[in-house]
Amino acid sequence: MPLEPSLINSNVPHSARIWNYWLGGKDCYEIDRHVGDQIVAANPHILDIARAQRAFLVRAVKYLVSEAGIRQFLDIGTGLPTAGNTHEIAQRAAPESRIVYVDHDPVVLVHAEALLTSTPSGRTAYIDADLRDPDGILEGAAKTLDLTQPTALMLLGIAAHITDDAVYDIVRRLVDALPPGSYLVFCDSTEVVHPDQQRAMIKQWNEASDNPRVNRSPEELTRFFDGLELLDPGLVSVSRWRPESAASEPPAQVDSFGGVARKS
Repeated sequence: MPLEPSLINSNVPHSARIWNYWLGGKDCYEIDRHVGDQIVAANPHILDIARAQRAFLVRAVKYLVSEAGIRQFLDIGTGLPTAGNTHEIAQRAAPESRIVYVDHDPVVLVHAEALLTSTPSGRTAYIDADLRDPDGILEGAAKTLDLTQPTALMLLGIAAHITDDAVYDIVRRLVDALPPGSYLVFCDSTEVVHPDQQRAMIKQWNEASDNPRVNRSPEELTRFFDGLELLDPGLVSVSRWRPESAASEPPAQVDSFGGVARKS
């Protein structure tokens, strides 16, 4: 889908492009690399957070497909294509899986063609929409997903961009639209492990970007799972959510906490 170059502001950093940069991607501008480097200088742990969050996505999707039998995913705030995208993981295990990605960054829209690959028996689609418009997201997703059937709602690192308590109502609206047997996969940034560096990172980001973020406590993050069955091990640092390593010591914690919950 062609996009007018004027719609892409290469002078303002964007979290999707910065995240892509941290994960080793090339789909970013000089301003994204500059701000990304400044944030790393303020909080070098952000690189561990980025990698741990991506690994959490991989493990959660594998569980949902292989053990929970989920075949539909609504991935909001997907960002730019990188290694281990939701549709790749899901369709590798279950080729008939359907995935809808949602983002509102024009650069992501440009690269949507890369996301729209799919197995012949499955389906992958992209919606240009904002988390602040849950009804619009649901309307668009219904063109690809059967929302009367169990669906995994994925919100990884995106809710922090809605800095007030309205975010809880938005997530609840999305969860309420899904049938029993659906799942919420959620994580976001905290100030538990390295509080000073996390606060410095947020300050740096909010001074440089027009898309502010906020860190939330584990207690605040737990509220997103109200009314749902939070699976073991509960809300934890994403590095410690069912790690694949058999090491005797648990992985080091990172300042992104999350979990997976089932709607009864």
